[in-house]
Amino acid sequence: MVDNITQDNKIAISVKNLTKIYHLYGKPVDRLKEALNPFKKSYHHDFYALNDVSFEIKKGETVGIIGKNGAGKSTLLKIITGVLTPTSGEVKVDGKIASLLELGAGFNPEMTGLENIYLNGTIMGFTKEEMDSKVDAILEFADIGEFVYQPVKMYSSGMFARLAFAVAINVEPDILIIDEALSVGDMHFQLKCMEKFNEFRESGRTILFVTHDISSVKRFCTYTMWINNGELQSIGDTDYITDRYIDFLKMKEKIDDPKDSQVLNNNIAEIKKISILKDEHLVKDMHYLDCIDVVVQYEVYDDTIKEPVLGIAIHSIDNQYICGLNTLLDCIKIPWNKGINTFTLEYKKINLLGGSYFFDVALFERNASVSFDYKSKYKKFIVHTPYVGEGICILEHKWKTNEV
Repeated sequence: MVDNITQDNKIAISVKNLTKIYHLYGKPVDRLKEALNPFKKSYHHDFYALNDVSFEIKKGETVGIIGKNGAGKSTLLKIITGVLTPTSGEVKVDGKIASLLELGAGFNPEMTGLENIYLNGTIMGFTKEEMDSKVDAILEFADIGEFVYQPVKMYSSGMFARLAFAVAINVEPDILIIDEALSVGDMHFQLKCMEKFNEFRESGRTILFVTHDISSVKRFCTYTMWINNGELQSIGDTDYITDRYIDFLKMKEKIDDPKDSQVLNNNIAEIKKISILKDEHLVKDMHYLDCIDVVVQYEVYDDTIKEPVLGIAIHSIDNQYICGLNTLLDCIKIPWNKGINTFTLEYKKINLLGGSYFFDVALFERNASVSFDYKSKYKKFIVHTPYVGEGICILEHKWKTNEV
């Protein structure tokens, strides 16, 4: 059910134990067989588009909703707007909602653009007098000229989208729901859409923002929820949630502590352990620009090897090679005494983008060509980075003017 919030006036949307189940049939005739079966035999299987989803959204927040296609995002938004009825659970909203889910979904193609403006206003609960005060702003924003007096079935897809967007965004809703609909029309119209979107955010209205553009989510959203296979996978800080989601897309499955170690059997040396330290404390998570020490413990069995090399490399979770360093390139000698030895690599600033990474560690002969021991994906670590740039890493930089 969808109802109004009456208890906490700081909550714009409250969703509790929301479930939406569809009955799927193997063959069209199965639906009829199930309806007519005197023993109520089931010929369908249940598909959970949403499964026990609960959350609250406070007024004035811009909340991102991310997830793969078919994850349940659109189903959730349609239930919030009242287009769909949930199987169980409840949704409470405080204020008028305007949605940019399917632009023009409530338009009658036989009616003129102007008539559809009033029709949509009525659907949203506005009186004719209230819509009279809004219609000029809508027409100015849509900028479709005399076509507003023609049936919308005569509109091009661009004009149709412009009018639908103008109606949805100019009725001054308390809650705006956007599903991949900010980039409609030409460049001039897109700029107007973004200006209106910024105006909404700055005026303290509540916004639900669904998009596959993770950069936009990082740029606009107060916090983010990730929906996966109809369930609320995670909700919280936007940078953290989006980084975990990107890791998920890269790997296509959840990996908690994977190891893919290649150990070369030999009687020369063996890597025993790698530790990540920040301020002399063991860590597996770090933040952008942290200084860390990577301490490698290795055991030497043959101390006659001349000028051995220690190498450490960083790979992303999808095995993209980020950075490889070794003591040969940096002209550094490592201790090579029979028994346990340790050596440390200090990273002055971790300037990686947020996400999951692995350390590879290896011991080589003097040319760094033949490895005594090579451990791949030996240590996983996570970097938490605010939205300060895009790509793989953030290079140190400074903007400056050329004016004299």
